[in-house]
Amino acid sequence: MTEDEARAFVRDRMPHGRFDMFERLANLLADENTQQNLVSKSSLETVWTRHIADSAQIVDHVSRETGDWLDLGSGAGFPGLALAIMRPNATIHLVESRKRRVEWLMAAAESLALGNCRIHGTRLEVLDPFSADVVTARAFAPLGKLLNLSAAFSTVRTEWVLPKGRSAAQEMQALPKRMRQMFHVEQSATDAEASILVGTGRIKTEGKR
Repeated sequence: MTEDEARAFVRDRMPHGRFDMFERLANLLADENTQQNLVSKSSLETVWTRHIADSAQIVDHVSRETGDWLDLGSGAGFPGLALAIMRPNATIHLVESRKRRVEWLMAAAESLALGNCRIHGTRLEVLDPFSADVVTARAFAPLGKLLNLSAAFSTVRTEWVLPKGRSAAQEMQALPKRMRQMFHVEQSATDAEASILVGTGRIKTEGKR
């Protein structure tokens, strides 16, 4: 996927009148990246493919456009900020514990007037649980740890969309059978060597029956 193809890919999935917000986000990201290493410098040259379209494809695997969406380890804002732009009628909860990243997320959300963002500057483990309709994460943690940490937020209707690069199938196979049966692997639309884990349901841990 070229940068022009990535732009077209995103535009096809956008609510009317909001596409330019991604141009603004890309500019904000480039400026902030001179102050802190949000993303690799080389990836800024392909920001539409590597970050924006890669985040935008998540909506293809979600059945709803509203509700509470939980993005784990939001970091530079992908996919959290991207999803907030694409789904203005959903509440996107961005969880990030690193102070400078939290400050960036807050500043970007304010600059883009993303009133549907809720930025939680804390570790997921100490965040008060709520029922998440959708859970996303990009480079947050190994799958087993990710699911255990977010189990308290899941319900039988929770939709999981977890970009996992080349390790998706391997990480899924390492899960206990009851968890493994919840998920399937989808090919990434932006990277021929990457995959996405998609599933629906509640994660049951020893403390959650």
